[in-house]
Amino acid sequence: MNKLCRLLFFALLVRPIMLVFLGLNVRRREGLPAKGPAVLVANHNSHLDAVTLMSLFPLGILHKLRPVAAQDYFFRNPLLKWFALNIMGILPLDRKVKSKRRHPLAGIDESLGQNDIVIVFPEGSRGAPEQLGEMKAGIAHIAKKNPEVPIIPIYMHGLGKALPKGEALLVPFFLDVFIGETLTWSGDKTAFMEQLTQQIKELAEEGNFSPWE
Repeated sequence: MNKLCRLLFFALLVRPIMLVFLGLNVRRREGLPAKGPAVLVANHNSHLDAVTLMSLFPLGILHKLRPVAAQDYFFRNPLLKWFALNIMGILPLDRKVKSKRRHPLAGIDESLGQNDIVIVFPEGSRGAPEQLGEMKAGIAHIAKKNPEVPIIPIYMHGLGKALPKGEALLVPFFLDVFIGETLTWSGDKTAFMEQLTQQIKELAEEGNFSPWE
């Protein structure tokens, strides 16, 4: 039942919004993985970020797409929690409590072990519209624990304008998605983070967008 609800949500609501109301331009779509395990690493400016990335994949593999999201935000009330778990299929990340018996990123490793495609936003919280924030090193931990899993850098532009942080009204604005070259664990945390950050910065510069004011 939940799988059907997710399918209908994306087929009847998300995709029409993305393709008709907003408009979506994807560069190098062929760089997206056809199957898991894989990790998509993207910038984070809007609540639309995860659904935008999920809309790029065939409806038949929606159940294999697992965006990582903050447990404290999406578990605030029973309805939002149900939607996050059953429609979005999130991997809840506990940002406040670190159990001594279980690493907070363990669920991501388990999901990759089940050949899922995990969506990660290393900046953590949504940033200012169309501005890149500092990436947290959790993504390096994921890569180190799963050295053979491809890491795909992605930069999205326009979502911070269409639905920025703190706003509830969706504004029509054309969206651009840039798919970068696949990375794998380099063996060094600092080098990996520098390479990932540089790739996403280069993707952001590729669009040659004017500063958002």
